[in-house]
Amino acid sequence: MNVPGCPVIPVQAWILPAPSPAEEHPLKLAELPDPEPGPGEVLLRVRACGVCHTDLHVAEGELPPVRLPVVPGHQVVAEVAAVGPDPGELPAGVAVGSRVGLTWLYDACGRCRYCLEGRENLCERPRFTGYHAHGGYAPWVVAPARSVVPLPGNYSDLEAAPLLCAGVIGYRSLKVAGVRPGEALALFGFGASAHLTLQVARAWGCRVAVFSRSERHRRLALELGAAWAGEAGQKPPFACERAITFAPAGWVVARALEAVRRGGVVAINAVHMDSLPAMDYGLLYWERQLVSVANLTRADAREFLELAERIPLRVHAQPVPFSEANEALVRLKRAQVDGALVLVP
Repeated sequence: MNVPGCPVIPVQAWILPAPSPAEEHPLKLAELPDPEPGPGEVLLRVRACGVCHTDLHVAEGELPPVRLPVVPGHQVVAEVAAVGPDPGELPAGVAVGSRVGLTWLYDACGRCRYCLEGRENLCERPRFTGYHAHGGYAPWVVAPARSVVPLPGNYSDLEAAPLLCAGVIGYRSLKVAGVRPGEALALFGFGASAHLTLQVARAWGCRVAVFSRSERHRRLALELGAAWAGEAGQKPPFACERAITFAPAGWVVARALEAVRRGGVVAINAVHMDSLPAMDYGLLYWERQLVSVANLTRADAREFLELAERIPLRVHAQPVPFSEANEALVRLKRAQVDGALVLVP
């Protein structure tokens, strides 16, 4: 790699050689070949990378491995360091020196029926960052130029990282659930994604009920504008038209169906979940709907980042030294996080 102004040094990255429990520190530091952008690609100098539950699912093998070893991380805040040959027309706001973000959707085929219908999140041959392609737990990342998005200037690198997955997928969850301004919404689980989703819903004039086992998470929810916060077994003082579940626990889905009124919608925001329990059909009857949220589109990312700049959102993010990537996964697994964790150099 020969980038003007960049010293030629070994590329030390966190790789996952094989899945294992987070407590066993599955990530290993390794020296990788210098990355070189190919046609239509950009070389990104990583400035920060969020730590996501999906990273934990990849590290522990709950998402079946598709590439090993792999560099995890898909909430990448970076600077465009170089552009590969024959880049074509770069997206607006993307040029050498610009600050950009890379999300979970590394690339889509562009040819299957779902891509042609504008639903690239359902692509039959997708590639995901930190899963199919090396991600942001490294100093450098190569990515398709069409997949990076310019970042709002009113967020620091630390604040911008959680927007790129926790924020975007929360925004998509609101759309999939069909949330309309002024409705009542229930959120089950209150981590990195929910604390941003709550603020978008509040900007739309929604009343929000938050369910969480953590007292400190319930306090944060009320501070950010929730109308009520309690545990999953409790009943809020108002019925909800919509609900979104963030916890990868099947039993929460039944509680969410109980929380929505007739004709309500429950959206499941989880890339991995344990088994759904047997449920009484009465929970689903009266035209309640149960839907899943699958990935995101690049349009979702652009729309959400513009929205985040207008609101603006308060991002609760805690920096973690790059050297402590394994410890960050353990903290995430044990729910010892308020908001989001972000790896920083």
